[in-house]
Amino acid sequence: MARLVLQGTLLCMLRIGLMSTLDSEGFLSPAPHNCPYKCVCAADLLSCAGLGLQDVPGALPAAAADLDLSHNALQRLRPGWLAPLSRLRALRLNHNELDALGPGVFTNASGLRLLDLSSNALRALGRHDLDGLGELKMLLLFNNRLAHLDKQAFHGLGALSRLYLGCNELASFSFSHLHGLGTTHLRTLDLSSNHLGRIPVPDLASLPAFLKNGLYLHNNPLPCDCRLYHLLQRWHQRGLSAVSDFAGEYTCLAFKVPTSRVRFFEHSRVFENCSAALARGLEQPEEQLHVQVGQSLRLHCNTSAPAVHIAWVSPQHELLVAPGSRNGSIAVRADGSLAISNVQPWHEGVFVCLATGPHLHHNQTHEYNVSVHFPHPEPDPFNTGFTTLLGCAVGLVLVLLYLFAPPCPGCRSCYHHTCRCHRWPRTPSPLQELSAQSSVLSTTPPDAPRRKASVHKHVVFLEPGRRSLNGRVQLAVAEDFDLHNPLGLRLKAGSESTSSTGSEGLVMT
Repeated sequence: MARLVLQGTLLCMLRIGLMSTLDSEGFLSPAPHNCPYKCVCAADLLSCAGLGLQDVPGALPAAAADLDLSHNALQRLRPGWLAPLSRLRALRLNHNELDALGPGVFTNASGLRLLDLSSNALRALGRHDLDGLGELKMLLLFNNRLAHLDKQAFHGLGALSRLYLGCNELASFSFSHLHGLGTTHLRTLDLSSNHLGRIPVPDLASLPAFLKNGLYLHNNPLPCDCRLYHLLQRWHQRGLSAVSDFAGEYTCLAFKVPTSRVRFFEHSRVFENCSAALARGLEQPEEQLHVQVGQSLRLHCNTSAPAVHIAWVSPQHELLVAPGSRNGSIAVRADGSLAISNVQPWHEGVFVCLATGPHLHHNQTHEYNVSVHFPHPEPDPFNTGFTTLLGCAVGLVLVLLYLFAPPCPGCRSCYHHTCRCHRWPRTPSPLQELSAQSSVLSTTPPDAPRRKASVHKHVVFLEPGRRSLNGRVQLAVAEDFDLHNPLGLRLKAGSESTSSTGSEGLVMT
């Protein structure tokens, strides 16, 4: 029995070892279904980057939604090679050796959203090279050798929002029709680091504001044209990011020599003789509208001719067509106007309408700069008048009390009480204290010959005659008054003018 158990154990161990050996050699653990050799397949991701491939692998998994073929040596793409990849959304072909595309290369990629063709050797784009990419959102073509674009090279890319053509060899670009590309969804157009030397300024000025904000023209040999300078200067003052973020890299040729580039935002002396009047009629000024929170707003797309299609772009870069915005706060009417029934703070910003039609020379735009303010509560006229009246009455009462009210009757007794409680040696006499409050102590100087100075002068208050002094108090000197005993002071006043006792000057007799 023990021998059978031992044999079974040895057989199991031998089987496990054999399976491990086969797995390590790759015979019994096959790769994922249809995953190309040396590529990485993970769920709907397929990466064949950096493998030195000269041709696209033949068998590609149909579940791939993101295909990465970058950093290889691909030189050609076969027509229809994307037919099995019906779920493909992103295709990365950057850092290869592609020098041409050809018709039918992307005909089976109708669901593609991202196409990266950067860092290749493309020299031109034909009319049908990008057919079949109606849902494409982002196209990267920078760092190629593009020198020519067909007039309708982008005509089928109606949903494209970001186009990168920087670091190429383009000497011209059609801003009137953007080589067949519509401006309804386009937000970024990168033309930096090319050879652009001829730019039609009126076509550049007629672009919608949201595209001007994403139009990159820096590091090009632009002409030192007065109208172009004032146009870009105005964009810089308005804070358009494409100009303000790269202001130091905008150059123009002062002479017809490639080495005479001038950074005209830093050294504007080249244009000191230019008149700003040349650029005044290029752009239509924005209409400034001020509206309060809670009010209604109606915007009309004013065009020079009837438009067939009208679309709006909100300050949040949302494309607005009938019936309106996603949250329902903005409505687009049948006549193309934009209506907001209840204005809120998030409605502040620039609204742009885009009008197209056969009678329009080119796509026309109109801009509204909407400022939203909170309503200021109007002051209540009754409360304001009542407050003013009350303040005047209180002020009048205080003035009357100051002029006619008698002094506090308890002040004198309080003063005497304080003097009884505290005895200070050699305190100033009341005569000296009263002399500081009076205007005249004596009409005769102390060194007058008729008066004899005495160190024991005494001060008493005498009751004045009612007719001659009109109730005023007169200060007199008596021989029987002790100067160092101020308790003997008595204040007498006439009954006719009690309130004027402390207000008159003291007279030395």
